Amino acid sequence: MKNNLEKNNMLKEFYIPTYIFVLEAPADKVSQIPTCPVIVFINTKSGGQLGHDLIVTYRKLLNNSQVFDLLEEAPDKVLHKLYGNLERLKRDGDTLAAEIHRRLRLIVAGGDGTTGWLLGVVSDLKLVHPPPVATVPLGTGNNLPYSFGWGKRNPGTDQKSVLSFLQLVREAKDMKIDSWHIVMRMEGPKGSTCDPIAPLDLPHSLHAFHRVPNNPQDKEYSCTFRGGFWNYFSMGMDAQVSYAFHSERKLHPEKFKNQLSNQKTYLKLACTQGWFCASLCHPMSRNIAHLAKVKIMKKSGKWETLEIPQSIRSIVCLNLPSFSGGLNPWGAPSERKQRKRDLVMPPLVDDGLLEIVGFKDAWHGLVLLSPKGHGTRLAQAHRVQFKFYKGATDHAYMRLDGEPWNQPLPKDDGKVLLEIAHAGQVKMLATKNCIAKGIHEAPAMSTVHPESSSSSDDTDDDFAEERRNFGAALSFRYMDDVTKE
Repeated sequence: MKNNLEKNNMLKEFYIPTYIFVLEAPADKVSQIPTCPVIVFINTKSGGQLGHDLIVTYRKLLNNSQVFDLLEEAPDKVLHKLYGNLERLKRDGDTLAAEIHRRLRLIVAGGDGTTGWLLGVVSDLKLVHPPPVATVPLGTGNNLPYSFGWGKRNPGTDQKSVLSFLQLVREAKDMKIDSWHIVMRMEGPKGSTCDPIAPLDLPHSLHAFHRVPNNPQDKEYSCTFRGGFWNYFSMGMDAQVSYAFHSERKLHPEKFKNQLSNQKTYLKLACTQGWFCASLCHPMSRNIAHLAKVKIMKKSGKWETLEIPQSIRSIVCLNLPSFSGGLNPWGAPSERKQRKRDLVMPPLVDDGLLEIVGFKDAWHGLVLLSPKGHGTRLAQAHRVQFKFYKGATDHAYMRLDGEPWNQPLPKDDGKVLLEIAHAGQVKMLATKNCIAKGIHEAPAMSTVHPESSSSSDDTDDDFAEERRNFGAALSFRYMDDVTKE
């Protein structure tokens, strides 16, 4: 009886009454103002049956109205309505609504792609006080939750496990991290298709964006994709293996309910896809240097060409210290190596810089398992540009925060330009086991200042229009966006 009373008292700290979501509903009598009101988003397809089991438990412990299945309700519509309601109630003098608005925290359960989708939505809402986000690891890699101390594996779906997780959410601290905008523009001759990728094949965090040319008589037009990421963008062999894994899982979901067997399947695909050794099926043209010209922008605000060794078959633009299930490909370079390569202090999640790392093959990747192992450190930059060579290949494999896709590339008469730029920050919730580090957390790093996302070249920025939004929230898209139904 005592345990039930304690549990009920604790749950009041997270409870949000129904009338906050449905204004027509009668106002609930609340005995105390919640110290940590939460909205819970769960991807019920993640983790086999774990997502389904988890939503059942959360709905038993909290108000059904504050727990959402992402397969049934998109987060942009939920949050748009919720914040609209809160503003109306605040104007009417509702003190409870005002406190919920001020203290609100979000919980998202799913893979890295699901978390990125929610972060994109929160960014697009452009809230004055955006809510911080906690992550429940239900995916395969779980790099985002691991970076902020939430672990690599699902913490459990029973009531005791969920209550423990909620306590961690209440005790967690806010932590700002950089947001990164990605824009990919494909130019082709008039009359060709402007939808080279089906919307359902795109990652959650990448969206089609049609830009109307200024001159209707122009022979070329742009087909643009835009989106965002918070952990990494990668291209090359690692994304190819990931794409094969996700394609197989989509065809046979019943075979992918065990994390250990999933990892074995991933390793098998790495062998068959030529990631351990190049073959005739995977020619040298798939090396990054033969695929695209890469430019970066550092402190100077000027574009410079990034020299990439011919052996590099995979490139990763990394924001957090976790890749491929918790590995750190950047490592900890010595001061001598930092000076030699013009690197800043150790990687920080809020310094406006991406760490760019290359890999030769899977054997090179296995080096990360050693204590001081790392990939080939190429650069740190706050803008990166890939200009693909004509005819190098007909497609390229890419990944955003764990979600891969197969990007078609024009063969002869078109061109593809992909650019990554800093796009503000979001707030994550971090536990005491957080491995991500920020500028203000270490005195020795206090001399490091965040890189500005603007530069002297920004006045000629052709991507400014696309960067106004991530495109993650349907409710906040511009009229010339493509509706993704």
